[in-house]
Amino acid sequence: MRLLIVEDEKRLATSLARGLTAEGFAVDVVHDGLEGLHQAGQGVHDLVVLDIMLPGMNGYRICAALRAAGHEMPILMLTAKDGEYDEAEGLDTGADDYLTKPFSYVVLVARVRALLRRRGGSASPVLTAGTLRMDTAARHVHRGEDEVTLTAKEFAVLEQLVLRAGEVVSKADILEHVWDFAYDGDPNIVEVYISTLRRKLGAASIRTVRGAGYRLEAL
Repeated sequence: MRLLIVEDEKRLATSLARGLTAEGFAVDVVHDGLEGLHQAGQGVHDLVVLDIMLPGMNGYRICAALRAAGHEMPILMLTAKDGEYDEAEGLDTGADDYLTKPFSYVVLVARVRALLRRRGGSASPVLTAGTLRMDTAARHVHRGEDEVTLTAKEFAVLEQLVLRAGEVVSKADILEHVWDFAYDGDPNIVEVYISTLRRKLGAASIRTVRGAGYRLEAL
């Protein structure tokens, strides 16, 4: 999943980005409200972590503008304010959740995962495809009774395939959701991870559809 952090406290933004990247997310960071609105308006992010007090444009206005434009990605608002009216204002402008600074990083990750599950229409953190089970909360993968050990990036690539099991997922889609917009390396990196997943899950687990992408086969 690809996240956008819009936060002008650079130390906090960097810390959140490092932690969420280690959790397997692709994370983009901007420090200005207007740039945050521009990036969020591209429609490529699965969730936005949005500070309220920002230079250029505050989080309330960003949230309202995104909703007015029809963007439905979950928005988790961050703020140093702690009044109930501030929380109400954030939710009224279209935010899905609200977290007051200082907050627990563990709580933030739990809120992010809950919002992403809600967006996917599932109350369960477990994704299944045949005998394959992915616990997105515990970050465990099992094929049948056997546990499969994956790195964070391998987990993220597989998650994109499981979310669309049976469908063709393009290399561009995987890059967009697993690597951030600062990645300017070889797009064939996706093939490297697909090859590793095949080795761990079985050679027939992921089919290459020439010119289109990859499809997770029934396991």
